[in-house]
Amino acid sequence: MDLGIIALAFAAIFVVELPDKTFLATLVLSTRYRPLLVWIGVGLAFAIQTVLAVAVGGVATLLPKDLIHVVAALLFLAGSVLLFREGRAHHEAEEDEEEFGQKAKEAHGLKQVFASFMVLFAAEWGDLSQLLTISLVARYKEPVSVFCGSFGALLVVSGLAVILGRQLLRFVRLHVLHYVGALVCLVLGILTLVEVFA
Repeated sequence: MDLGIIALAFAAIFVVELPDKTFLATLVLSTRYRPLLVWIGVGLAFAIQTVLAVAVGGVATLLPKDLIHVVAALLFLAGSVLLFREGRAHHEAEEDEEEFGQKAKEAHGLKQVFASFMVLFAAEWGDLSQLLTISLVARYKEPVSVFCGSFGALLVVSGLAVILGRQLLRFVRLHVLHYVGALVCLVLGILTLVEVFA
């Protein structure tokens, strides 16, 4: 395992997911269910999603190296544009809270874990964090390191949502986090293109 790749994957996924629906969905679920059960359900969903993204990224490494780097760079740059646009057209958190709140019905015990799992599992398909995880595996060919960094970031973001969500939203504006995420993706995209054409 490469600690540098773990740190890079963690940082990239963390800044992309903190202002994302993942954070808001987990926050809303934790106001309706027991926070620990929400975190377990969400963590299981993230584990499966991250394993799938790493597997797709691993298959992508069979393609020509330059093609992989160009595609990875384009995904990073597309992610940067998407995050920037989301930051500019930021909708109030209450709208997302309503959306996820409607999906959360009364449940107890393992049903809370399952409900949390299902909401996040459905919400994460094709998410930017999945695409970035695929790109990082294809780019660095370190699937275990990328998995550890990506999964760790997702667990920390959901943990923050469960424990500190409402307080965090008072001090940090979501559109600022979108811009930080956009900057990280832009830097990763440029560095990848420089490596291809250098």
